Amino acid sequence: SLGLIPGYGGTQRLSHLVGKGKAMEMILTADMVNAEEAFRTGLVNHVVEPDRLMHKAEEIMKKIMTRSPFAAGCAIRAVNAAFTEGQNGYETEITEFSNCFDSDDFKEGVAAFLQKRKAEFTGR
Repeated sequence: SLGLIPGYGGTQRLSHLVGKGKAMEMILTADMVNAEEAFRTGLVNHVVEPDRLMHKAEEIMKKIMTRSPFAAGCAIRAVNAAFTEGQNGYETEITEFSNCFDSDDFKEGVAAFLQKRKAEFTGR
């Protein structure tokens, strides 16, 4: 509506998030998107009331913190590779998946599962 297009990679990132057709519609119509539509199309992961925002963020953070820091780093690198020019996301995933098998966290995770207890990850 301003005679512009999204910049700074906005057209590219939006297309990756919501698909080409929806991105074209959103960009060409410049319509506002409500919270429900943002959730439905994958622009946001959760919709919460403003006063519950920090609680929801902390809830997600606490859950992530119970997982292996080593595996989390591997996952972040693999996902980011899919969106990085010159990197092959599949190859990065193969490498990072393999790296997990050599980690102390993997050994601890398997042992904890077999012993029916919570894992105590160290990030190694």
